[in-house]
Amino acid sequence: MRFQPISGIKAVLFDLDGTLIDSAPDLGAAADLMRTRRGLPSLPLERYRPFAGSGARGMLRVALEKAPGDADYEDLRVEFLSLYESCMFERTRPFAEAAELLDALVKRGLRWGVVTNKAERFAKPLTASMVMFTGAGAIVGGDTTPFSKPHPEPLLEAARRLSLPPHHCMYVGDDERDILAGKAAGMHTVAARYGYLGESMAVSGWGAHAEVNNPLEVLNLIALP
Repeated sequence: MRFQPISGIKAVLFDLDGTLIDSAPDLGAAADLMRTRRGLPSLPLERYRPFAGSGARGMLRVALEKAPGDADYEDLRVEFLSLYESCMFERTRPFAEAAELLDALVKRGLRWGVVTNKAERFAKPLTASMVMFTGAGAIVGGDTTPFSKPHPEPLLEAARRLSLPPHHCMYVGDDERDILAGKAAGMHTVAARYGYLGESMAVSGWGAHAEVNNPLEVLNLIALP
């Protein structure tokens, strides 16, 4: 499916996990360690990957069949986050072409930033460890504002930090929450089909303005001034 380039875009905002970086191997490793510590057999990464965008909630669901509201969920969540924090730099890498995309945006005179549901405790050191994030005009975590996606406030905060009105921004993400948040913020939205995609593969039903199969395709969606 072809999408028309969008005029008036001055900045592109991105989700982090599943959109710019592949953190599933480290998230899955932390969750799988919780399984093996309890005498359960290890699971392959492919079981964890689709749920990596949901963080602790997704990982604990796969590893231990636990969900928010379960009596021991909060203790398990704390354990998972501690394990993840200890290994989050080991296997996480940028997606192919992600750095090239960011460089291309800057060359076009566009600004860019990150809006993630990952807490600042993880998002800030993780992005600081990768050279490609040095040019970010904003990095907004899941606890930077009182709200997380799908609420629009984190995206609106990023737009404020870039000193831009929301309608001049594009938001790219691999989860339906990203698209809901972007549309609620008044931004143009792009679904990253190469990401984790959450539980639903019906990306076309999310209502995004456009879809991409790799990071560089984002460039084709931005009309040159």
